[in-house]
Amino acid sequence: MQDFPFFDAHAHTQFAAYEADREAVILRAKDAGVRFVNVGTQKDTSRRAVDFAERHDGVFAVVGLHPIHTSKSFHDKDELGGDADTKGFVSRGEVFDMAYYRELALHPLTLAIGECGLDYFHFNEDESRDAQIQKQKDAFLAQVVLAAEVKKPLMIHCREALSDLIAMLHSRSAVLGTENPGIIHFFTGTVTEAQELLDLGFSFTFGGAITFPPRKGKEAGDYDEVVRFIPLDRILSETDAPYVTPVPHRGERNEPAYVIEVVKRLAELKGITVDEMAAQILKNAKRIFGV
Repeated sequence: MQDFPFFDAHAHTQFAAYEADREAVILRAKDAGVRFVNVGTQKDTSRRAVDFAERHDGVFAVVGLHPIHTSKSFHDKDELGGDADTKGFVSRGEVFDMAYYRELALHPLTLAIGECGLDYFHFNEDESRDAQIQKQKDAFLAQVVLAAEVKKPLMIHCREALSDLIAMLHSRSAVLGTENPGIIHFFTGTVTEAQELLDLGFSFTFGGAITFPPRKGKEAGDYDEVVRFIPLDRILSETDAPYVTPVPHRGERNEPAYVIEVVKRLAELKGITVDEMAAQILKNAKRIFGV
């Protein structure tokens, strides 16, 4: 990875948002020295993540079922494009297919299982909240089993559900182990929650949000404090492209080349140089993903 000093641990360039210029986006990442990971959210986007990894040097895949796709979900045109009838879009909810995802998980360019986890922000009105939460938990636990089987870490999405997630991870710690169980993507929790996850062995990704002004209702420096608290060897940079574009590109569609802005901010918060931060992130990626 010497020719690629930067690493974007979580992007989605297989999404429809890049249909018009995907090759240019990938080339810009390469020219900027960025390797990146395309993360799946359901069957189609997971398959595409693997396909793109096969075709492009410096691109890897993560495969799994996102919690919002376990029940009928809102349609995100950036993800698969078109309308709700887009081919392959699982608008009525996908049941986790172990055999399908196992095949993708065993691919040598697949680095982790996800984006899986819990999301208590997006619910539909067609079934009870409890029923939707149970579907999310069932799919998540199945992916915990798959991750342990293929010996690859989890890539976890968690929105407004950290207490439940931490409880579930405690209950499955014997299955996952604590040496390298996975990554909490786009972590926005507290120092206390971070410590609980650190104790369980997890690492964390941070993206464009760390370059933003404080969120409404948050004190200036709250998020910075969490980043400063987490040890350097447990931090990865991400973009979550096409979402959460960092300053100074905020308002544009995000892309992996912009991860450099995230690394700059991480370096500032940690009191080290950008080169030192980038080198540490690469070291962490090699340990976590085995790349």
